[in-house]
Amino acid sequence: MKVLTSLEQEEIDYPSGDGEPMAESDITGKYVFYGGGALRLHFKDRSDVYVSTNSFIYYEEKNNKAVVAPDVYVVFGVSNQERKNYKLWRENGVAPQFVLEVTSETTQEKDQEIKPDIYKELGVVEYFQYDPSGDYLNPILQGVRLVNGEYESIATNITSFDTFWLYSEVLELELHLISGELRFRNPETGEFLRTMEEEQEGRLAEQQARLAAEAAFQQSEQMRLETEAAFQQSEQARLAEQQARQAAESRLRATFYQLLNSGMNLAQVAQLMNLSISEAQQLIGEDE
Repeated sequence: MKVLTSLEQEEIDYPSGDGEPMAESDITGKYVFYGGGALRLHFKDRSDVYVSTNSFIYYEEKNNKAVVAPDVYVVFGVSNQERKNYKLWRENGVAPQFVLEVTSETTQEKDQEIKPDIYKELGVVEYFQYDPSGDYLNPILQGVRLVNGEYESIATNITSFDTFWLYSEVLELELHLISGELRFRNPETGEFLRTMEEEQEGRLAEQQARLAAEAAFQQSEQMRLETEAAFQQSEQARLAEQQARQAAESRLRATFYQLLNSGMNLAQVAQLMNLSISEAQQLIGEDE
């Protein structure tokens, strides 16, 4: 066995890619994006959880051929920080505990024969495969869990003819297949995980709803103030009218008494002021 010199060790390159464009169908990219984005968002407050998509995992030091690139993987017990690639020997040998491959007919051999052996050797606890196009997997979502060094199938929970789910003990999440669509669900909250984009859209929708509610409240408050102002104006007009009527009655009563004091009797004054006897009596009675 050749022992590498320090210079030779430094010259070993661990590239972040193989130089080839990543060939993915739209549907594969869609679910890789969803899986990585949803899990990153779910674990965003955990400083000891690392989530990555389509990045190289190097599992043998000084051997850049010992590499695998899962579609989505999660590592517990390492720092949550960006990496160009993942080197096991720099992470104290901590391997991903969860791997999801969005598989298809073109990647069938790797996903079914090559990668499972690598993942088992690395100690990947759970390995899920999702075949959104239905090229070869039946059912199109399957999972295995490492038990005593061997992978065993994870039980499928069927809820309807086109809906079922599998439980990930590693993530403590459910992987749901709903009419062919893969979604992660948090059993504690009962909610399905959203991507960063979906979360932003949700926050934007909530913000718009809040702004609309505030605008409606302000409009309602403005209408209330306007109604109060109109009522106050009406009340002021009523009081002004009442005061004017009282002032007129006071002047009328003063004139009535002046005429009575001049020597005229009640009937004469009433006739002079175009009042009935009862109106004249009422006028005098109010003043008494």
